[in-house]
Amino acid sequence: MRIISGILKGRVIKGYEIEGTRPTMDRVKESIFSSIQNYIPDSVVLDLFAGSGNLGFEAISNYANKCYFVDKNKKCTDMINENIKLFKIDNASVITSDYKEALIKFKDTKFDIVFLDPPYKNNDYIDYSVKYIIDNNMLNKNGIIICEYDNNIITDYDNLEIIKEKKYGDKFVLIFKNKL
Repeated sequence: MRIISGILKGRVIKGYEIEGTRPTMDRVKESIFSSIQNYIPDSVVLDLFAGSGNLGFEAISNYANKCYFVDKNKKCTDMINENIKLFKIDNASVITSDYKEALIKFKDTKFDIVFLDPPYKNNDYIDYSVKYIIDNNMLNKNGIIICEYDNNIITDYDNLEIIKEKKYGDKFVLIFKNKL
């Protein structure tokens, strides 16, 4: 797995083979990042179910100001830290935590971009996360939330509009934008 664009283009991301992770395929990642490229420069990013950190590293490579990587699997967060050192990145933080605990920790943080790519088969992760982010005003004006999932999710949230929805094989990508 490689970073596909930006200043780190071509760098290999270690950790895609960790059990329980499901890295975003390059063609899906390429489509997501072409859709959000104007949101990335100087943004504050949350990669909530980070896994290998694939999405967060792509954002950093494309000039995000800061990225917070969160995963409850210590093997994943250790590998993300290893990649941060390897890529000589100084604008990233890694937290080993359950997503609900992490959202509480970030309650007073404002994000421009939030990636939600939780384990499939339980889209309650997405619904809980989106509601928490909106209820606690954690998304900046014109901020976006990118959801990757495998079956139906709730798509009607106060103050969010859908700006992209696309199916890739057996997965879907939905991008919400803050209307406020």
